[in-house]
Amino acid sequence: MVLHGESSLTVPTAKPARPLVASLSVSLLTVFLLATLMLAGGCARLPPLDNRQSSLAIPAQETITTRLGGSIASRVDEHPGASGIYPLADPMDAFAARALLTEAADQSLDIQYYIWQGDTTGLLLMRSLLSAADRGIRVRLLMDDNGIRGLDRYFAVLNSHPNIEVRLFNPFVVRNPKWVNYFTDFVRINRRMHNKSFTADNQATIIGGRNIGDEYFGATDGVLFADLDVLAVGPVVVDVSNDFDLYWNSQSSYPAELILAEPSTADTEAVVNTLEQVGKSREARDYLRTLQDTNLLQALLTGQLKLEWAPTVMVSDDPAKALDRAPVTGLLSRQLLEALGSPQQRVTLVSPYLIPTGAGVELFRRLVARGVEVQILTNALEATDMAAVHAAYAKYREPLLEAGVVLYELRKVAGDAGETKGGSAPFGSSGSSLHAKTFAVDGEQLFVGSFNFDPRSTHLNTELGFVINSPVLASAIDEAFLEDVPMRAYQVKLDSRGNLYWLEQAEGRNLIHGHEPNTTLGKRVMVFLMSLLPIEPLL
Repeated sequence: MVLHGESSLTVPTAKPARPLVASLSVSLLTVFLLATLMLAGGCARLPPLDNRQSSLAIPAQETITTRLGGSIASRVDEHPGASGIYPLADPMDAFAARALLTEAADQSLDIQYYIWQGDTTGLLLMRSLLSAADRGIRVRLLMDDNGIRGLDRYFAVLNSHPNIEVRLFNPFVVRNPKWVNYFTDFVRINRRMHNKSFTADNQATIIGGRNIGDEYFGATDGVLFADLDVLAVGPVVVDVSNDFDLYWNSQSSYPAELILAEPSTADTEAVVNTLEQVGKSREARDYLRTLQDTNLLQALLTGQLKLEWAPTVMVSDDPAKALDRAPVTGLLSRQLLEALGSPQQRVTLVSPYLIPTGAGVELFRRLVARGVEVQILTNALEATDMAAVHAAYAKYREPLLEAGVVLYELRKVAGDAGETKGGSAPFGSSGSSLHAKTFAVDGEQLFVGSFNFDPRSTHLNTELGFVINSPVLASAIDEAFLEDVPMRAYQVKLDSRGNLYWLEQAEGRNLIHGHEPNTTLGKRVMVFLMSLLPIEPLL
């Protein structure tokens, strides 16, 4: 949004004919271009799925003899009804877990993501998938088509491998420029698949908040997201595989060859060469060097990885939600309410993009009135990567505080990947922007997944997560709010006159800010103006 120094309201005056003609010409040209875009979109249609082949995950009983299956089976048998959970708060561990599962897979990899970046870690993982396919592993890769910007050629080349099949969820028909589709097919295109899962041999899976990209794995000097995934083994893995199959075979999942141009020989050679060379770059060498100390895979394969064994329920939106056809029982939001029951003591919520809406504020108000303590952590304006979402959230700060909610906003933390090891925070020990989506209930249950507490996650995007019945993991979130969060976040409060202020704990002192800390007047004005736009349902 551009702020102009002069008012757009001016007194009409007589103007020469030539500027008027020019103005009309520009207007007619604009109309012509928009009509052309609409016509182009109107002529372009998604291809039929009549000849698409269905496929299913390899049954877990058939992969029990794989390296992963053999190392996990006895431990699963020792914990009937429970799944083994290992939190991945550290970004290095999160990358290593994915890379190592790829290496450990003996039969299959089923992978589902919203965003895949063409940066160092994105290309390294792409190379590892190609290597797995070369040794005979079946790879199914389901990508939301909104999150693979500039990578059509890469995914087309991967899809051309006999052991790799790529599908695009809710694809854009016009490939370049993609934004044209928002003019021609907005209602459909506005619904996205936000799920994230990475499953090897139907024996081990990773789900959570991270996409694939340097900012999620601590491999960037720019924005570093504080995030949370979990590595899981046991019965919940089969649930994730079954859910993947639903998405893979849904009416929104299109084989890549129906959408992407067939790669030429030159394309294939160029992509393969890029993937072969990516590990030789200075950035990749430096990053991979930091992973050498991890023993995640060895610990998992030898039964030494310390897992938290707990009853775990997968919650997921029906993929028909992308077509606005999901039954109420197929919505993650409904499943969450059923899985969590009625909180009695405490709700601790972490959401990077928080738009509670009036209904959410009322829910929190009722909980507080019943004596339930409600604590929330979201991004401060200085830390958020989504100013429009912050603008919508800001309107709810006062109502949340008046309802009795304890509200924190995470500060922007200057840190690099090397500072993340050994951190105590369960949703990431360092980062310049919060991205974890988790909450704990009564110190007993924990949710981890892709679901943000906002209208988009509730009504538009599909989401995936786990409800884990573990006092150990749930209490870790609560303890972070006691010990870690106050030192890394501003507590937002209301003064006696009902005005907002931000309390910062710094070096044993309490600092009070009368406006959003570490932000310019221009940014605050921009956010205020954004808050006036009627776009909240889209965020």
